[in-house]
Amino acid sequence: MSYCRWSTDNFRCDLYCYEDVSGGWTTHVAGRRRTPEYTDFDSKLTSNSNEYAEWGAKSFAPIGLLCDGQTFNDLTLEDFLARVTSLRGMGYIVPDSVFKHIKEEIEDERAEGVVLKSELAIGSNALDGR
Repeated sequence: MSYCRWSTDNFRCDLYCYEDVSGGWTTHVAGRRRTPEYTDFDSKLTSNSNEYAEWGAKSFAPIGLLCDGQTFNDLTLEDFLARVTSLRGMGYIVPDSVFKHIKEEIEDERAEGVVLKSELAIGSNALDGR
């Protein structure tokens, strides 16, 4: 299941995020995005194929941010949340629903008794006398 895809919000998302079958949570960052004048994707689905192809060729522009085209894999939900938060802070478009979904999953893990990374750090500091 994905948290978001590039097609989310009528192609207004710069990330493709999902829980990876190999472990962790993977985030692919787009290297380009649809330009504002070409975001009405649904109306073009009914157009003839030549018009659609021409529209598709013109509809993208480079994003131009630091992480364009990169892929990340985070081992914990907390790290995944930090990653998408950081990417949004850099200027990438990330739907609010992604943050809500990740936070809900973190709360579910806490309710199930899963020890989270931040809780381990607190516990180790207590043992070290910090």
